[in-house]
Amino acid sequence: MAPRTPVVLGLVLLAAVAVAIVHFWSVRPEAVRAPEPVSDEAAAPALPPEPLRSGAPDPGSRPASGEPPSGSGGIGSGQIVVDVSGKVHRPGVRRLPAGSRVEDALEAAGGVRAGTDVTGLNRARVLVDGEQVAVGLPPGLPVTGTVGGGGVGSGAAGGPGGAGPSVPLSLNTATAEQLETLPGVGPVLAQHMIDYRTENNGFRSVDELRQVNGIGDRRFADLQPLVRP
Repeated sequence: MAPRTPVVLGLVLLAAVAVAIVHFWSVRPEAVRAPEPVSDEAAAPALPPEPLRSGAPDPGSRPASGEPPSGSGGIGSGQIVVDVSGKVHRPGVRRLPAGSRVEDALEAAGGVRAGTDVTGLNRARVLVDGEQVAVGLPPGLPVTGTVGGGGVGSGAAGGPGGAGPSVPLSLNTATAEQLETLPGVGPVLAQHMIDYRTENNGFRSVDELRQVNGIGDRRFADLQPLVRP
């Protein structure tokens, strides 16, 4: 054997050992760390907001604190109040939808009495809040409380519950129709006043109204400033 043969064999052996060590080191088992548990809330994907149930109000449309909800009731939101007086079946205050006309007010008051002259009454006129509609007012009689147009029966005061004429009405010359324009005076009471006037040769003073059947202290107080003998 040549002198350098053992040296070569030794180097080959060392190389083989080195390769074996490297191979063993690369294939050795390694400890694997178990993953940490994840909570259900974190694992669940973000869900979209729940859709609104049918008929439920939209939270975004709620009014701010202190603001009234839209569409709330009241006179200022689609309703008017008018006073219907005179020759209708049910005179008094009526609440109507905004935009109502005189014809609607007459229907709400039970309609016009039979035989009433409504020639000068504009039934198509649009009403306003706080208006008074009197029906059957004699032509030419001055009135107060007229709203929106005046004229016979168109917003003029008078009739049962009305404000009466703006000048004192003569008890001795007034007709039954004129007496009915006084507050609280209807056809029956107007006839009582005419009967008393006929039986006693006229009224000598306003105080004699107390002797008319159907006129008490309260009604007399309403009539006193509106009439004269």
